[in-house]
Amino acid sequence: MTAQVIVVGAGPVGLFMAASLARLGVTVRIIDKAAAPSDKSKALVIWPRTLEQFDIHGAVEPFLVEGLKITDVHLMAQRKSLARASLKNLPGAYPFALFIPQSDTERLLTAELLRLGVTVERSVALTGFTPVDTHVTAVLSHADGRSETVHTGWLLGCDGAHSAVRHGLALPFDGDTMESNWVLADLMLDGPAAAEVLISWTPNGVLALFPMGRGRFRVIADIAQTQGDVPLGEVQKLLDDRGPGGLTGRDPIWLSRFKINERKVAHYRVGRVFVAGDAAHIHSPAGGQGMNTGLQDAANLAWKLALVCQGKAHERILDSYSPERSAIGEQVLKAAGRMTRVAILHARWLQTLRNTAVSFAARLPAFQRRLTGDLSELDLYYAESPLNGPSIGRAAALEAGDRAPDCPLVGTAARKKRLFEKLRGGRFVLLSGETSPALPETLAGLAVTAQFAAGTQVYRPEVLYLIRPDGYVAMTAPANRPDAVIGYLGGLAP
Repeated sequence: MTAQVIVVGAGPVGLFMAASLARLGVTVRIIDKAAAPSDKSKALVIWPRTLEQFDIHGAVEPFLVEGLKITDVHLMAQRKSLARASLKNLPGAYPFALFIPQSDTERLLTAELLRLGVTVERSVALTGFTPVDTHVTAVLSHADGRSETVHTGWLLGCDGAHSAVRHGLALPFDGDTMESNWVLADLMLDGPAAAEVLISWTPNGVLALFPMGRGRFRVIADIAQTQGDVPLGEVQKLLDDRGPGGLTGRDPIWLSRFKINERKVAHYRVGRVFVAGDAAHIHSPAGGQGMNTGLQDAANLAWKLALVCQGKAHERILDSYSPERSAIGEQVLKAAGRMTRVAILHARWLQTLRNTAVSFAARLPAFQRRLTGDLSELDLYYAESPLNGPSIGRAAALEAGDRAPDCPLVGTAARKKRLFEKLRGGRFVLLSGETSPALPETLAGLAVTAQFAAGTQVYRPEVLYLIRPDGYVAMTAPANRPDAVIGYLGGLAP
């Protein structure tokens, strides 16, 4: 076989998938039919949970250097402030949304992939594939007309909404297209535009402003016209009619019209073939969670596939990918669609009811926590995962399927002083507050032990926490029951 894994598609999801696999020692090829990366800004925001995944993979620093940190979301109605939400009090190391054009995200992930010794093979298209029990035979078409037949252990479709992998599997892409029409403009703005996300509801429609740094903003609005180029004058009229006032757009970088599709496959895995990102789910850009959901698809699958490829875990661990990520995809799809439909209500009485309800709810701390938790994706968890082991309940503060917060460790190598750094090895971490229990040598490839520092919040010394390589709790057990953890891990071993 030329590689253990072939990744189709070199967008953010495919790049992160390939880099995650390569970092864990899997041989990987990544192909893309495009001759060059896209220069469009496309997806703009990286939310805190995705930043945590980048941290676990040791790839977050370049993004923090280049991205714009935004903490505030401001909702207006008819030019009056309706509600504000701040991310400043979010738990974890990243209490902000990081705004960075998708073209830059792809550039940084490509650099990480190159550092790991993998080059994107461009102008190479997947034209067919045949999966069997032991491998996948794929046919690749090159720009010079050459056809290449290769054998790989696993085929990963990260190739977008028109995925060749999804089509090859004949997976239904169920859903529909919203009737609304939209305009997008990336341009420079002069005037009192704040460094915050601004959403403006008006009787005639919604307008959203997203900062991109150095005076550059993205403008999104629903419109009546469906065809033709987008003149700057049309965008300016939207700014005048729906914006906060005093804004002048100039020097457009990208002007486009689009419609919103809401679609999702039911199954993310068919044998040795997987789909992730837009190949598996597309939805409204409201909340800016599309790319983030795809990147977290990659974070979920890569460590499982790496353990299987290296013979450290049984193939059945891969059965958890589709139910876990499909449930999250469904949740994000519904939430984004709901936010969009609320924003574009047409009936005046419904607009009044919406504005009144949101103005009241925004004063409630519980509403603020729910809103920021959903946006940041820190509240996402795997409630019904087939990988969830036993839990001792809320006495442990965390249950199987919950996000595992980072924490300082003791008694570790100098460069692995945090849980997230320990997870970079791609193995489960058995986290304890006292002396780390011994694990059998037969499980050394599957798990390591670590001790959290005294006084660490959330984690409790009377509890053992088994943390998955993607930063979720696999199970909890009393500190005197390491045998329960060993039994769980033994069930995953090959």
